[in-house]
Amino acid sequence: MPWTHGAFWIGPLVITAILASLVALVWGTRLRQIYNARLAESRRERLFLASLGFFTAVLVVRGVTVAIHNNIGPFHDVSMGGRHIHHLVWGIVLLLLSGYGWLLEVGTGGDGSLRWVGRLMSMVYGVAAALTLDEFALWLNLRDVYWQREGRESFEAMALFGGLLAIGLFGHPFFRGIVNWRRRVGRGVSEY
Repeated sequence: MPWTHGAFWIGPLVITAILASLVALVWGTRLRQIYNARLAESRRERLFLASLGFFTAVLVVRGVTVAIHNNIGPFHDVSMGGRHIHHLVWGIVLLLLSGYGWLLEVGTGGDGSLRWVGRLMSMVYGVAAALTLDEFALWLNLRDVYWQREGRESFEAMALFGGLLAIGLFGHPFFRGIVNWRRRVGRGVSEY
């Protein structure tokens, strides 16, 4: 069983640790006020969190796959019954779970909905999209071309999706709030 091997959990744990650290950084500092003023309970917040999950997962997954390809560290391919399980499979599972959660309106801001669950679902969606699109060339070519010329199609798909997330995300609010706060601090005004 692949999940009984310690190396199986390194990627997911690293992604989780990075995302949890970023959440703690924002929640434990003045950035929380800016975040709440500019992003809380909005489509932009979901885009921001999905982007965070997406770009974090892209970096970690690419790092792990390069390590596997070059026999660095404890990393290895995941197999079940002699069959290689691509990380695209885990991405599809997470996409199905997050999509089903949204169908049930889990964390969508409705009555009885928990905001933290919606935030978590947004990050899970971003991670799932990264896992899936990182192997876009596999599902396009129906063969494993990850380290071949055709594997470039995965990079193109990730860049396109990342760009779409960024278009919705970097439309200012959170980062404009940080700049405004820094200006106020520079003028001696400590309140946001």
